[in-house]
Amino acid sequence: MNVTFYGATREVTGSMHMISTKQDRILLDCGMYQGRRQETNAKNRSFPFDPRMITNLILSHAHIDHSGRIPYLTKQNFKGQIFCSSASQDACKPLLLDSAHIQESDATYLNYKTARAVLTQKQHTNKEKRDIQKVLKKNGHRLDVEEIDKLTKEYRLERIEPLYTSKDVEESLTQFNGIPYRHTVEIAKNTVCTLYDAGHILGSAFSIIRHTVNGRQLKVCFTGDIGRFGKPIINDPTLKFAEEDRDIDLLIMESTYGDRFHDPVSDLKKGLATVINKAVGRGGAIIIPAFSYGRTQEVLYLLHELYNENSIPKLPVYVDSPLSSKITKVFGDHPEVYDKATHKTFLEKGENPFAFAQLKFIESVEESMALNRDMSPHIVIASSGMCEAGRILHHLRFKIHNEATTILFVGFMAQHTLGRRLMEKGLEYKESGRKGKPPVQKFLNKEYPLKAHVEVLDGFSAHADQSEMLTFLKKSNLNVKRIAVVHGEEQQSLGFAEKLQSEGFEAFVPFSGETVRV
Repeated sequence: MNVTFYGATREVTGSMHMISTKQDRILLDCGMYQGRRQETNAKNRSFPFDPRMITNLILSHAHIDHSGRIPYLTKQNFKGQIFCSSASQDACKPLLLDSAHIQESDATYLNYKTARAVLTQKQHTNKEKRDIQKVLKKNGHRLDVEEIDKLTKEYRLERIEPLYTSKDVEESLTQFNGIPYRHTVEIAKNTVCTLYDAGHILGSAFSIIRHTVNGRQLKVCFTGDIGRFGKPIINDPTLKFAEEDRDIDLLIMESTYGDRFHDPVSDLKKGLATVINKAVGRGGAIIIPAFSYGRTQEVLYLLHELYNENSIPKLPVYVDSPLSSKITKVFGDHPEVYDKATHKTFLEKGENPFAFAQLKFIESVEESMALNRDMSPHIVIASSGMCEAGRILHHLRFKIHNEATTILFVGFMAQHTLGRRLMEKGLEYKESGRKGKPPVQKFLNKEYPLKAHVEVLDGFSAHADQSEMLTFLKKSNLNVKRIAVVHGEEQQSLGFAEKLQSEGFEAFVPFSGETVRV
């Protein structure tokens, strides 16, 4: 049995690896690369193998950097099953449909810009150039897709196509097979898989694959992303595995925070209260970029607790993301995976953790636009979590230059993302005592002074830090022979592998495309 490492090797996004046996090929995750547009677009549009050769796929969890290219894989004639937990299956539908919508919108906008440029060159007066907007848009702001397509064909312009469409997503969803934790299924000839709760996000799973060859069992464990211990809502990462799954020949292990340490989970609620109370003192809005899946629900959970305890003023809380609304419903549909604290704090009292009087879910564009202009104190949670797209950009656009505004980062910001740049510039300005001219950041084709206060609470991270990953290795009942360190920026992966070696583990950091024999 061989394992080839393709994605999230010496980087964070694009998780994808392949297990090859004599008869079959099993794909572990099929994630989307995220970052610089041109670079990631090229990576996302090419597979280092023919999708038709894949027997089946195992999905660790529904986050887009792990699931985001599945519709593109099925579009390229992958016909196998996609095995994942039942909660991940339910979450993938809204997440992947949202991904398709973003790609369709981006493609339409880029085609609009191309058509507009050609028409502009052919016009002479300013009035004629202004009239182009009327030709290419409906109702003053909506792009006229039919007219853009017509002009693209007429002038033989290069057309940008989305990676996949909503229809492609719907077709891919028919191949999903949601299974319970600790339920063993056959995934290929002489090969079975068992999923265990990884504690990272609702539905996340450790995947243990057992392949029998010549009377001997070979075992690979793929962690996907490892969760933290003591976080609210879901259970901690599994430490007790079935006897038949304990002896692991190769552990494929994430390392997102392999050389770092988070703030204690116990300090998280207190830290959130401190940030909000300071922000309230400044009299401005609190903007929280948050992933729709997991982070938004965690923030809501803690705000609900703080409101019940009267620890912070009860400001209006807006979740400005249709996707977050749908994902929050998925959380509500799977109370079977909540931890004991959630049952005790909310469910046993008849309360929904994700619903309280001050909370409103924003659905329409018109409501969102009105909220952009609202300068009264309030909390808005919006996606995307790394500020790369979505409604969060417009909240920043209207409020980033206001010193009363607080921007609170509660999640990992990958390199080359807008969120990472805002976070680094904001913290540097804060450390300087906010002296001199504020830093400037360009987005949405305009430069904005970053006068808002920037705060970071990294205790929200759903990824285990170095000590928690070592806790998983040392306190679980797994016997691990060898560890492949993946899903981390190169510095984190190499640093964590070195730490593992110092702890007596055999560990290495594979290169993209590298194959190892099990």
